[in-house]
Amino acid sequence: MHNAPPVVYPLGRSHFQGVTLAGLWLTGLLVTTGWWLAGPGFDWRLGISMAAVAVAGLAAWLGWRNAPVGQLHWDGQDWRWESQGYPSGTPVLALSVALDLQRTLLLRLENHDNASLWLWAHRAAKPERWLDLRRAVYSRRKPWPVALPPDVPIAVAAADFSAETDPPRPYP
Repeated sequence: MHNAPPVVYPLGRSHFQGVTLAGLWLTGLLVTTGWWLAGPGFDWRLGISMAAVAVAGLAAWLGWRNAPVGQLHWDGQDWRWESQGYPSGTPVLALSVALDLQRTLLLRLENHDNASLWLWAHRAAKPERWLDLRRAVYSRRKPWPVALPPDVPIAVAAADFSAETDPPRPYP
């Protein structure tokens, strides 16, 4: 089995996510408007419902606007996330695919502090590296020896190391 090539892929705000959030918000707005038009008139329950729709729309917009933007690095063995908050990169402990729509991936990254980061990857961001990213996301990590004695040459250590791979990464 061949290993996935090293890849650097830009991740950021998702047009798909924005359209989905806007569609859900508009659905809520239409339902609330229908309730207002079909009901006897404006009362406190309708006011609370309208306020909830407005707050949900604001929260969705702020969440989309403040979505993390950066680059995901795969070096053939480990993942690293670089962004304005992590300019030198932070190691990714676990990466899993939450949603695969062929041209769009929703990825879940977990760091060493067990903090999760949900990111969208789109084919349009870098079409020439899209298949490399997909290969890397779905590939298994190659195991490496925990520690090598200082007197053992690397070629000997690599030849003696088992070719077994890690088990598949779990989905969230």
